[in-house]
Amino acid sequence: MRKTPFINDNFYHIYNRGTDKRNIFSDQFDIERFIESMIEFNTLKPIKSLYLLSFNENKKNKNPEDNLVEIVAYCLNPNHFHLILYQKKEGGISEFMRRLGTGYTQFFNEKNKRNGVLFQGKFKSIHINSDNYLLHLSAYVNLNFKIHKLDQLSNPIAKLVRSSWDEYVGHNKLKDNICWKEFVLNKFKNIKEYKDFALKSTIKIINKRDISKELELESLEFEKRRKLK
Repeated sequence: MRKTPFINDNFYHIYNRGTDKRNIFSDQFDIERFIESMIEFNTLKPIKSLYLLSFNENKKNKNPEDNLVEIVAYCLNPNHFHLILYQKKEGGISEFMRRLGTGYTQFFNEKNKRNGVLFQGKFKSIHINSDNYLLHLSAYVNLNFKIHKLDQLSNPIAKLVRSSWDEYVGHNKLKDNICWKEFVLNKFKNIKEYKDFALKSTIKIINKRDISKELELESLEFEKRRKLK
């Protein structure tokens, strides 16, 4: 039994990382496969595999009313992911995440000739209990790669990142739009206002993290000097 029960018409922050902090995305193809899985497994109808689905000419004619969840925002980092999900159907989040985790693990293991678990235990979940929390969390998820400083060109794994940020600010192609953004964006006058809000919110988070790290290092250094006396 989960500490966080999933209730219809509620928002949840869902996240997990690779077992032993290992990378779960090794190239762009992995990322595309995960996103395709998020799209195709999000249905009441049983899905056996994406490979079999590829032969179905009607796979693009999915009825949105059959969605288990609405994907509000996401960020895929090399060794972990964040999702904001809105549950539409009873048991929707649990079933969606079961399909997503099982399907992607099977694909990743076959591709990399490995066995065993890929993710670190069951996915984690937090109930989003206010609009204000949702707005700030949308910024945190959309720009999570910035918080981890994975957007720096000098970082060799910067390319192994994908988020819904471009979708929110209108920079990506229509075919890549998979998020239900309206609930968040309708709280702002326009996209620019949301963009400014999200960037400012992210800067505050980064500054707090940096200060926290500095204080932690200072504490460790102080403790080290104390032991040497």
